[in-house]
Amino acid sequence: MSLTSAPPHGVRRAAPGLRLVTGLLLLAALLWRFGTGPFADAWRVTTWGSVTAALVLTALATLANAWRWRVIAVALGAPLTLAGSVTAYYRSQFLNATLPGGVLGDAHRGVRHGRDAGHLAVGLRATAWDRLTGQVVQIGLLAVALAVLPTTLRGYSAVALAALGAVAAAGWWLARRRGAVAFVGGDLRLLARPGVAARLVLASCLSTAAHAAVVVVAVAVVGVDAAPSTLVAIALAVLVGAAVPLNVAGWGPREGITAGVFGLAGLGSATGLTVSVVFGVLAGVATVPGLLVLVADAVVRRRAVTAEPARPLEEACRG
Repeated sequence: MSLTSAPPHGVRRAAPGLRLVTGLLLLAALLWRFGTGPFADAWRVTTWGSVTAALVLTALATLANAWRWRVIAVALGAPLTLAGSVTAYYRSQFLNATLPGGVLGDAHRGVRHGRDAGHLAVGLRATAWDRLTGQVVQIGLLAVALAVLPTTLRGYSAVALAALGAVAAAGWWLARRRGAVAFVGGDLRLLARPGVAARLVLASCLSTAAHAAVVVVAVAVVGVDAAPSTLVAIALAVLVGAAVPLNVAGWGPREGITAGVFGLAGLGSATGLTVSVVFGVLAGVATVPGLLVLVADAVVRRRAVTAEPARPLEEACRG
């Protein structure tokens, strides 16, 4: 089999189910280890003030993400409007937060963009690069935070650096391939141009800062007393864990990683699980504007279907 050949059809069909099962197993393991206490505590301490803060911060993050996506789309030759990118991003966030796997919303966003642009492959590639760019910057920021900030987690900076190195090595390897993935090299050259790369990094940093602030809000709601440097490192680690596409509507790896990081920081794994649940609630509620976008889409489609049969009748009457 060629290195550039696609995975077997059976593997592609099984992948969504495997992600769902993995997420469920992780949640089951957490429930077995910590019980329902952290989950109940999270629902009890979440306040309307924290929900409002999450809505505002997520709106800022969404604007930054939409900007990054637009920069990539323009570079690949499939421009997006500001309004279109923001509404599509909210829609995808809501679908990611409510459907298994955490990537179905992005897939939907890529397909719609590709169809609107008249090139499905470019739409999917722009969305994939958008998500990958954000995650790589998050890992980079985590590596810097662990290496520079005076926290008990400093010893784990090598892990983040190794992950960043693995991503860079994978990108270098893919860029040299031919055949089905030959586009990777061309895309990387376009996105690595200084003017493009600088905007992608800036947008990703702004988005990460806003999402990290939501984590800090969750920490404050739970009442955890930790140094600012520790909070920054923990927040970045939580975001990296939240991006793992092996979840059930966003739940699974994020909770396990948060519990583990809090334990390593000496703040208690059960406390970390509670913080993660609060963050999950806040992050989920903050995607509600995406539901409004979906409702608006349904209304527009319904009106279009209703109006379509009337056109031939009107033409017949005029004739």
